[in-house]
Amino acid sequence: MAFNGLVTHAQNFEGKIIYRNTYQSKTPGLSDGQLNAMMGDVQNWYIKEGDYRSEVNGTQMAWQLYHNSENKLYSKVAGSNRLLWNDGASNPDSVLSTTLRKGTTEIMGYKCDELTLVCRSGVQKYYFSPRLPVYQDLYKAHRYGNWYAYLSKAGAVPLKIVIDTPQFSMESVATGVYPMKLSNTFFALPADAQTMKSPY
Repeated sequence: MAFNGLVTHAQNFEGKIIYRNTYQSKTPGLSDGQLNAMMGDVQNWYIKEGDYRSEVNGTQMAWQLYHNSENKLYSKVAGSNRLLWNDGASNPDSVLSTTLRKGTTEIMGYKCDELTLVCRSGVQKYYFSPRLPVYQDLYKAHRYGNWYAYLSKAGAVPLKIVIDTPQFSMESVATGVYPMKLSNTFFALPADAQTMKSPY
């Protein structure tokens, strides 16, 4: 059993995925263009075992970094020298129901299943391929953002995400999938980083 576990673990996706993000605002006084500029329309996402890093070209958010060993998600917000962190175990949202549909679409040559999470915050749809697996047990404590609720059912990196809330809708679609070896130092915090708990 242990040997099989090691084999499965070794085959997990490690590398970089590039996403194209599109936002539509439902908030009065905030245009689609303003929201897209704030949040960014290009996202580079990296994953290695239990850690991941997200870099976006928005004016509000620069990058996020999840440390599995701490179960913390660090965020670098524009205009702040301090990194804000969220506890991965906390989740103000909750999942009310899930629906899985097999082979609903194809993205970049990957045949994808669709997982729909109906949440208190709105509806989240994820499209993923079993050919890009993630060792979901590493994220059991990552409740924040419904990440483990998704991974526990999918067990793979998402290639498309559609989120619909009363405030906005967002579509994120992979435009590049690059398996590669990443160093552990790539997921390290800056040496001089000052951190504080996020108020959000």
